[in-house]
Amino acid sequence: MLIGFGYDVHRLVEGRKLVIGGVEIPYQKGLEGHSDADVLLHAICDGLLGAMGEGDIGKHFPNTEPRFRGISSLHLLQRVARMISERGLAVENVDTTVIAEKPLIGPYLPHMLEKIAETLKIPVQKVNIKATTSEGLGFIGEGKGIAAYAVVLLSPKT
Repeated sequence: MLIGFGYDVHRLVEGRKLVIGGVEIPYQKGLEGHSDADVLLHAICDGLLGAMGEGDIGKHFPNTEPRFRGISSLHLLQRVARMISERGLAVENVDTTVIAEKPLIGPYLPHMLEKIAETLKIPVQKVNIKATTSEGLGFIGEGKGIAAYAVVLLSPKT
């Protein structure tokens, strides 16, 4: 068994779409970044890459590469899933937490679960997303950003 941990954070800014877990969420601000800045998928990618001993998302999809500008993070996750399969590994589970003061993302969780499970080619029951706030504390509590954590478990394919 291989365990990986991922973390990501992005600043909320005007003029960008808000995409979390591969789902566009209506909101007056979006996350700043080179790609679509999907904090949840970035944390999952980092966790999966870490479990394989393959560094982090910046190593594989650097923000200096023009081809990754504006890319959907679902495509990045798909590439990581391909790496997992090529190494003879399988995703056992993905457990995540999104920390955002606003917007409330609860209504979007089922669609996020479906997108992530479909991209990783695993049953939706193997993916878990929790959402919480930071109770008004820090930059997240002030509505300046959103963060996500992910823990993943990989095993050899049977």
